[in-house]
Amino acid sequence: MAGHSKWANIKHRKGAQDAKRGKIFTKIIKELTVAARIGGGDPESNSRLRTAVDKAKQANMPKDNIDRAIKKGTGDLDGVNYEEGIFEGYGPGGVALIVEFLTDNRTRTVADVRHIFSKYGGNLGVSGSVSFLFERKGLISFNTDHDFEEIFEVALEAGAEDVKDEGDIYEVVTDSSNFLDVRDAMTEAGLKYETAEVTMIPSTQTVLEGKQAETMLKMMDVLEDNDDVQNVYANFDISEEELAKIL
Repeated sequence: MAGHSKWANIKHRKGAQDAKRGKIFTKIIKELTVAARIGGGDPESNSRLRTAVDKAKQANMPKDNIDRAIKKGTGDLDGVNYEEGIFEGYGPGGVALIVEFLTDNRTRTVADVRHIFSKYGGNLGVSGSVSFLFERKGLISFNTDHDFEEIFEVALEAGAEDVKDEGDIYEVVTDSSNFLDVRDAMTEAGLKYETAEVTMIPSTQTVLEGKQAETMLKMMDVLEDNDDVQNVYANFDISEEELAKIL
């Protein structure tokens, strides 16, 4: 079970999503605000904002919340000025980790993330220390109720790079630049996706077992629970057998 796309499935199994809806909203609002500040408040001409708006809608965020966050970004309403950045480092067993953050207090965020890495047996690295192990790609997943051949044909026709049968889910991989085009083509074909996001996919994976696997999952949970952390990417691989022992 690979760290990049299956972490969402692990969280779903643990039933963590509903309990953390407030935190999910907070993270999406930050992304909406920053995307609007950088690229303007029109989702049609701002792909980053469009992706954030779609994510907000998937999370059932009220339209008023979405509009307010965008207006804070464009300066139509007073708002917090967030700084964005990336931490790189290693977790249990030498797992490579990339942590994306949006914060109004960088000093606090650095201290918090450094503490989490230390607590779970990891360490922060310098810029570029692990990013070379990842590629930014679009990832669209479908449940297996769909017809794989149809997904395959529509995806490749729309310009996707790869389509994979992962057993319990089908995955469409795209270049980050045409992610929205492929996703929209899938939707127009009547194919309803489970998740659709631009993510970081690792080129190599680190297999974890036993205590290291358990510690890695705890570390992912705690990192994502931090209000300043937007996304966490890791190259761990945990087998279904190991997961059954942990979850």
